[in-house]
Amino acid sequence: MSFPKQNDFIDIHTHGAVPSPGIFSVETLMAHDNRKPMETAGLAYTSGIHPWNLNDENHDRLLLHVEETASYESVIAIGEIGFDKIKGPAIDLQQRTFEEQVYIAGKLRKPVVIHCVKAWEELISAHKKLNPATPWLVHGFRGKKELALQLISKGIYLSFWFDFITRREATPLMKSLPVDYIFLETDGSGADIRDIYKKVSGDLGLTLAELKSQIFTNFNRFFKSIPS
Repeated sequence: MSFPKQNDFIDIHTHGAVPSPGIFSVETLMAHDNRKPMETAGLAYTSGIHPWNLNDENHDRLLLHVEETASYESVIAIGEIGFDKIKGPAIDLQQRTFEEQVYIAGKLRKPVVIHCVKAWEELISAHKKLNPATPWLVHGFRGKKELALQLISKGIYLSFWFDFITRREATPLMKSLPVDYIFLETDGSGADIRDIYKKVSGDLGLTLAELKSQIFTNFNRFFKSIPS
């Protein structure tokens, strides 16, 4: 199982990662792609059913794929899974499939990486209902301070949309949040995670080394439930 070093730049959510010295990437395996994880230095995986690619016909097949890949040591979380009211199937199918994957995560003691678009009530309700055994992380966050703090108050971590976080208007949000619940990502955009770290370190008044150390600490806390 590959894990980051304290001095690494951690890209918590990406697609199509290419191993690079000094960068630790968490690659997303989408169930519909039918990809399997590999043992690669500087790379770990999540596996899950994205709501965009879910329907009644493929549900059983995709869930079986997640059950199979989730047991790999190099798969360190279930995801990205979640809710999307703009692009996705009926919300009841999304909710059922989300709950099924949270159950897999709890059984394997692995955390959950979440995609959520305009379905925050559903997400918060699911968290209350399921009382998950492992922590959750919302990736691609670009919402308001009040929503961010509401999620964090429930122990949910946030990783920020790569384009949003590099804008000037993101600076006040970053300054208002507890740094022990944040992660950074590229989401397969081609953005450089190092540039994102530089912007955020300036927002937070931290050195680059201090921000790396903080996110490394966050990583170890978020993934502490995984069996060694």
